[in-house]
Amino acid sequence: MATGSPNQSPPRMSQQQFENFTASSLYCDKCRTAMPVRQRLLLILPDKEIYDYLCTGCASSVGQREVTAGEKLMSQQVAARRSRRAVPISLR
Repeated sequence: MATGSPNQSPPRMSQQQFENFTASSLYCDKCRTAMPVRQRLLLILPDKEIYDYLCTGCASSVGQREVTAGEKLMSQQVAARRSRRAVPISLR
């Protein structure tokens, strides 16, 4: 049973959850279906990096992604925080 009024909007997700979004599959024109993709670093510029998404089936380019220097720095900080939270487990 849902709580709240019917006109109430769902809780908003934080913008930070979507800042480092990467695709795992994209539509490929050659394969005519959604295919898993891999990223390839295409170009490094002073203010951003450009990645090319390649279809794992036919190796054709199916898209690009730009990562600004600020986004890269932020993702590195998040990764560092996550690694500090990890608790080592000792096995006997």
